Amino acid sequence: MENRNIMGEVMDTMGFTGKILPKVQEKFMDFNKAVMSEGKLSVKTKELIAIALSLAGNCEWCITYHTKMALSNGATEEEILEAAYVAVLMAGSPALMHVQIVKEALKG
Repeated sequence: MENRNIMGEVMDTMGFTGKILPKVQEKFMDFNKAVMSEGKLSVKTKELIAIALSLAGNCEWCITYHTKMALSNGATEEEILEAAYVAVLMAGSPALMHVQIVKEALKG
């Protein structure tokens, strides 16, 4: 894979949209915080779900972001790969090929 700073790209996108549509971006971030906060499901579990959905949706930025967030919320590599395989089960080979992005995000 090419040497890119995908997390930097995520932050750049959020900053760009926030400058142009600050009220919309603020509401999106409020919604994001509400959904991804501790509830009946742990934040770690929600991040594992987000990894699977990101893989199924083929969003490389989302895959990287949620893999890093899952790690920071205590997920292990094995848990992350199990979540990835749920995506493969439901979305097929394209999701499996995007596991390469998970691999890169797990490196650091």
